[in-house]
Amino acid sequence: MRSSGNTKLRLLRSVPLFSGCTDDELVEISAVCDEIDFPAGKRLIVEGQDAVSEFFILVEGEAAVTRGGAEIATLGPGDWAGEIALISDSPRTASVTATTPVVVLLITRGAFAAVLRQSPSIAQKVLASVGARLAADAV
Repeated sequence: MRSSGNTKLRLLRSVPLFSGCTDDELVEISAVCDEIDFPAGKRLIVEGQDAVSEFFILVEGEAAVTRGGAEIATLGPGDWAGEIALISDSPRTASVTATTPVVVLLITRGAFAAVLRQSPSIAQKVLASVGARLAADAV
């Protein structure tokens, strides 16, 4: 099933990284989202992998999040992973594997960087969101 524009906007709006963005700004971000289907068993993210530059939002299906081989979470529709890859070169902190067939919205760092260059207001809001997250983690 392909997502409508409204579904993309709703999913993007649910991601804290984009929480300060207006609907018009979310439309700009949704324009660089690719909708991709993956089979059950596909590793979407590999823990420790360097220089990976993809972020995804799960539209359909489920995926397991593991760290050090132990399952730490299950992702379902509306959940996301890999947001740090959009803004840093940090190695992946966990693995994510599809446990059912999944449909994801995928954003690459290159495409996202182009949006940020074209729309400084989005860049400011994403930076503020990251700063708030870092401040909360520091407490």
